[in-house]
Amino acid sequence: MTAARIALATAAEFPDLDDDGPVLLAALAARELTAEPAVWTDPDVDWPAYDLVVVRCTWDYHERRADFLDWARRVAAVTTLANSADVLDWNTDKTYLRTLREAGLPVVPTDWLEPGDVFVVPEIGEYVVKPAVSAGARDTNRYRVGDHDDRAVAHATDLLGAGRTVMVQPYLSQVDTDGETALFFFAGVFSHAVRKGPLLTPGMELVAGAYAPETIDPREPSAAEREAAEQVLDALAAVAPAAREDLVYARVDLVPGADGSPTLLELELTEPSMFLINDGTGGTASADRFAAAMQGVVGG
Repeated sequence: MTAARIALATAAEFPDLDDDGPVLLAALAARELTAEPAVWTDPDVDWPAYDLVVVRCTWDYHERRADFLDWARRVAAVTTLANSADVLDWNTDKTYLRTLREAGLPVVPTDWLEPGDVFVVPEIGEYVVKPAVSAGARDTNRYRVGDHDDRAVAHATDLLGAGRTVMVQPYLSQVDTDGETALFFFAGVFSHAVRKGPLLTPGMELVAGAYAPETIDPREPSAAEREAAEQVLDALAAVAPAAREDLVYARVDLVPGADGSPTLLELELTEPSMFLINDGTGGTASADRFAAAMQGVVGG
């Protein structure tokens, strides 16, 4: 019997995947699955030759989202794509957060501005301005009322002038001490969690590379964080193109809200860093769970 072939879709800047690549490839090989990175923009890749294409480090998609979604639908027409093209379409525009909040989930409060709208500086405190289509904290900044008003106005105005939807959110200051908690699920089942250190400082320079460097540590999520993450995933069947069990992978990013309760910052269903090597086992356990989720799709 021929071993299933799996392509791990990545960007040209990351042809060998990220730091998790070696442990993930080893875990797939241990399950007798043949896997290799494949650059999504490479016209010579024979996508139908793979039994499964898993979106991994396509961290340039936000610069050409329409092309990325066209690619996803072409791949999905000739083989199995994970996560699905419909999920990628839904999840690569952060307006999905509005949908989740309207469904009663604990999402960071957000004001949404569309091209033609005028940005008004909040009345008090610190806040974040970012586009609805972005990755790796690109085009995202934190501002303090009274200190960075002109920069914030220019930032938001530039984004709106480029035809982009803009999000304005209160900066939840407990992140500076507690960080974010990222919880990972493979095939709908919890795998591991990490603490992501705070990324934004007031009035910082915008991120220039593919992503902002992060400080990552293993973390045991609290019972409240587990409950919040499970609640988000359970709600997907009603509001998203797929239920939790249909997702080969999902990452739920939570931060402490104004009252300290877990609040959804992002639901990553497209190309999240998995931080497998930060799972407390060097990646052995979480990589095997991720590989098992892929094996569940291709069989064997």
